[in-house]
Amino acid sequence: MLSRSSLLWSGALLLGLWAQQAWAADDFQHHGYEEMVRALFSVQSQCPYITRIYSIGRSVEGRHLYVLEFSDNPGIHEALEPEFKYVGNMHGNEVLGRELLIYLCKFLCEEYIAGNQRITSLIHNTRIHILPSMNPDGYEVAARQGPEFNGYLVGRGNSRDVDLNRNFPDLNGLMYYYEKNNGKNHHLPLPDKWELQVEPETLAVIKWMQNYNFVLSANLHGGAVVANYPFDKSREARIRGKPTYSATPDDKIFKKLAKVYSYAHSWMHKGWNCGDYFEEGITNGANWYSLSKGMQDFNYLYTNCFEITLELSCDKFPPASALDREWLANREALVSYLEQVHHGIKGMVYDENNNPVSNAEISVAGVNHDITTGADGDYFRLLLPGTYTVTASAPGYQPSTSTVTVGPAEAIQLHFYLKPAPKVSNLNVRGHQGKKNLTAKVPPANLGPR
Repeated sequence: MLSRSSLLWSGALLLGLWAQQAWAADDFQHHGYEEMVRALFSVQSQCPYITRIYSIGRSVEGRHLYVLEFSDNPGIHEALEPEFKYVGNMHGNEVLGRELLIYLCKFLCEEYIAGNQRITSLIHNTRIHILPSMNPDGYEVAARQGPEFNGYLVGRGNSRDVDLNRNFPDLNGLMYYYEKNNGKNHHLPLPDKWELQVEPETLAVIKWMQNYNFVLSANLHGGAVVANYPFDKSREARIRGKPTYSATPDDKIFKKLAKVYSYAHSWMHKGWNCGDYFEEGITNGANWYSLSKGMQDFNYLYTNCFEITLELSCDKFPPASALDREWLANREALVSYLEQVHHGIKGMVYDENNNPVSNAEISVAGVNHDITTGADGDYFRLLLPGTYTVTASAPGYQPSTSTVTVGPAEAIQLHFYLKPAPKVSNLNVRGHQGKKNLTAKVPPANLGPR
């Protein structure tokens, strides 16, 4: 039996967690490009002091890739305030994520105005970036057929029919080589002339990643119901025809992140969906099927960002009548996942004069994946509860090591002060000879939901 305090807390959740009780049926409609743009600008007009709209680039057909930002100081990175992103509609015919992110924008604005403490705290302490559609051209192709007649692949790619989730530089092969040869474990180099090898939408997103020090992200898809986490590309070939699990050094964290979304979702965690079974509603990408040149692996290997892929509906283009139910099923999960950006450790790295040190490496003993400080000298390292030995290092400085205990609540602040390394003279130090980027043979594209 629930205690009186538990009942009161449950009542508070039901009555006070969300000020928004229900939207009219007209709110749950599909948004074409023009309607989507109007919806985003409407939110910005309604909440001008906590939002900003910006474009990260244009699609092949010239449509803007608009992002709506939420922050108490829009347009400004505040030290020790993490950056988060949601990306929807990467596959043009997988439209639920696009609609959910439009609804999320409206929801965050309305709840902030209503004084919802949970949402207010989230916006005041997080810089949130929402890109409802990475592939607006593909969406228009899919939308012309509509929900009833949309094929499995019609509108999936961009206007050149390129699958954007098979279009990022392939860094997995290089990473797997480095694992065997004690090479670099983060921020892997891009291949020569990579800009000429990707689509405009992909290029825009990569530039976006380069300009913002994202910590956590999710990429919203459709065609299944499961939270998918890295790696997507297998290290080894299929064994007896079966895919193989391909874990990152942060496998336990990724499992936890996936479970946060799955269990906050109304039915994802139950496992049986769309004729498939995924235990607890989560899966390692490669253990499902191997995928090369995907966005979530690229985030992990090229940036500080941890990203998972959320498959949210059996129907890639659900009818408008299903959107209300889907929003209610995903609303809490979208917010709960966003809140995970505030776990682990964070801090500043300074030199002996208290100047911030950018691009310093943060290493955790026992975890073969480092992250780096941003331009302001701040870092954010997602970690599960436990005790860790953490080292900060940068060229020209002596490394500094501390031990920290991480709890289940807010991120623990851990700052580092680096002293100059002793000057060494008369040493002939050979420069590092970079290893050539290995290009693994790419198997035929698997056109599953991801």
